[in-house]
Amino acid sequence: MGNGNGILKALSQILIRAFGSDRASRTTSPRGPVARVRSSAETEAASRVGREGQVAGAATLRVDPARVDDLRIGFAPDRDGAPDAGEIIWTWVPYEENDGRGKDRPVLVIGRQSAERVFAVRMTSRPHDGDRDYLSIGSGSWDSQGRESWVDIEQLYSVHETGLRREAAVLDRARYSRVAVALSRRYGWSAG
Repeated sequence: MGNGNGILKALSQILIRAFGSDRASRTTSPRGPVARVRSSAETEAASRVGREGQVAGAATLRVDPARVDDLRIGFAPDRDGAPDAGEIIWTWVPYEENDGRGKDRPVLVIGRQSAERVFAVRMTSRPHDGDRDYLSIGSGSWDSQGRESWVDIEQLYSVHETGLRREAAVLDRARYSRVAVALSRRYGWSAG
């Protein structure tokens, strides 16, 4: 049992570093409203492993959307190098197996989690016609091949600003609003 307590203590420290409640007092104020994530075993496990073993503090983490409270889904793109709601960015996303593997892919930023992290939903160019967990957003400059894209409203990620590879595009307000309404209906988040 003593070893188990050590593991829990280490996980606690990782979570404090990744999502610490004292983070706001050490940084400038966030660029917009922030949401609160309730702790879970899944979040703790995901925070241990990042891209190729990197420290989880800057890793992109999968988050259970049902555990996110008070998320305001706004439209606030600002092509300033920082991820903002309404922008499609590229980041390294872990595979569902959460075994340290993953790939670079586009995600749509939907809101701010903290001064350093944003929430984003995964995008794919693989067709998902008729799948209730995917919303077609058409094609755009984020895909060099001009393929139709789908937003996966079931897979939410917490992206650290240093995990941003590049800003790919700004989704127009009408398509972004469709995504915001779908997420609001599914999770009760405020869309505005």
